[in-house]
Amino acid sequence: MKRESGILLSIASLPSRFGIGCFSKEAYEFVDQLKEAGQSYWQILPLGPTSYGDSPYQSFSTFAGNPYFISLEDLIEEGVLTRQECEEADFGETPDAVDYAKIYEARFPLLQKAYERSNISRNTEFQNFLEENRWWLEDYALFVAVKSRFGGRAWTQWAEDIRLRWQNALDYYRRELYYEIEFHQYLQYLFSKQWNQLKSYANKKGIRIVGDIPIYVAMDSADAWAHPELFQLDQDNVPTAVAGCPPDGFSATGQLWGNPLYRWEYHRQTGYQWWISRLSYCYRLYDVVRIDHFRGFDEYYSIPSGSDTAVDGHWEQGPGIEFFQAVKQALGEKEIIAEDLGYVTDSVRRLVYDSGFPGMKVLEFAFDSRDSGCASDYLPHNYPENCVAYTGTHDNETITGWYGSITPEERKLARDYLCDFYTPENRLYLSFISLIMRSQARLCIIPLQDYMGLDNKCRINTPSTVGENWKWRLLPGQVTEALLETIGAVTLRYGRWNW
Repeated sequence: MKRESGILLSIASLPSRFGIGCFSKEAYEFVDQLKEAGQSYWQILPLGPTSYGDSPYQSFSTFAGNPYFISLEDLIEEGVLTRQECEEADFGETPDAVDYAKIYEARFPLLQKAYERSNISRNTEFQNFLEENRWWLEDYALFVAVKSRFGGRAWTQWAEDIRLRWQNALDYYRRELYYEIEFHQYLQYLFSKQWNQLKSYANKKGIRIVGDIPIYVAMDSADAWAHPELFQLDQDNVPTAVAGCPPDGFSATGQLWGNPLYRWEYHRQTGYQWWISRLSYCYRLYDVVRIDHFRGFDEYYSIPSGSDTAVDGHWEQGPGIEFFQAVKQALGEKEIIAEDLGYVTDSVRRLVYDSGFPGMKVLEFAFDSRDSGCASDYLPHNYPENCVAYTGTHDNETITGWYGSITPEERKLARDYLCDFYTPENRLYLSFISLIMRSQARLCIIPLQDYMGLDNKCRINTPSTVGENWKWRLLPGQVTEALLETIGAVTLRYGRWNW
């Protein structure tokens, strides 16, 4: 198999002039930089519109794109916004961090102006987009418009008639909110158009996109509102149980995610049609799909609704290999990365093996006693060829921050394994990167922060916390020629260059 490598970087973390990374010229420049450094893949985080907490793993829709990623520069060039309007907007005072409150307050009024000036209803391309995506877009645009009418409240707190989707209520709001609905359809049209252009550019440069999708949908989402039959909800569409993770070395009370759980028997009876539609749509957006929390297809952790922690949860049986057989029959061979991290049972290992998908190996877990998995599985000399190796993921500390946070005994263990007793700690990140790059793993993906040697101030997410996550951004010019030369040299040295 061909040895390859890539970089993990959220779209939001790109530099840009207007508060958050987006599909602007900086994204195209980053693709060029990946090419220059011999990379084959760009792994991103989920692209959906974010809700409370700003997490891309809690989205208002499985299918919609985040309007924050729409390039305002493109709208200026199109003539529906002026540069003065964009530059006068307040996107925050911290160029190295996203200020989501300021972004929300500044971007949507600008996008509303662009919509009003676009004369979009007469745009044939827009009409074709509506027709092609009606199967999900109609419900999503109505959902967002009604949510705004109810002051942003979760759909579970709406008036009963629209909460339960009575036909007369649906008809009323579609008439009453016609222009608001069209506005959100317009945003999805812009998102799709701009993303497809960027992805096409990347593919032409030989860069493939790894998309990341959460296994679950948010409770406050168009998916749960429009299709309650897919989830474990009662007759009033209230969850009977929710998702999460049990207690482990990182959290004594576990993780209470709060997502609605799937009604897997219903999915089985429909031939997993919703999931097949979801994955089919993903392959319009990405070249490879990483499914977060893959073990949930084997067994999923069920927490009684109303619980304050995950302590009282229990494991339930998932759909297993039958699900992936149905996907393969419907879609053919597709590239999937199975996120099989954490406490992995023999049945999970069997599911990953039977699926044929590469699992994940995270170097930090090899030397960290807080991890609940088997450390030897994460030592690079044990990596199988069919896996994707990471120094860390979006949920982990940076490699530099991690090395500073583990115990002296664990640091000694890592140094002994490296056979590196002299490299200064502030340069040791390259030794760790090299360690997995020379492993047998067919693909290695490194968070850009790790190649830069950044500490935990530049960490993208700390699980089970809210308020300071998903904010880190690159500053203009921070990806230097010297950095690209370093990345390229490591990539070439271990036979992973994208020729």
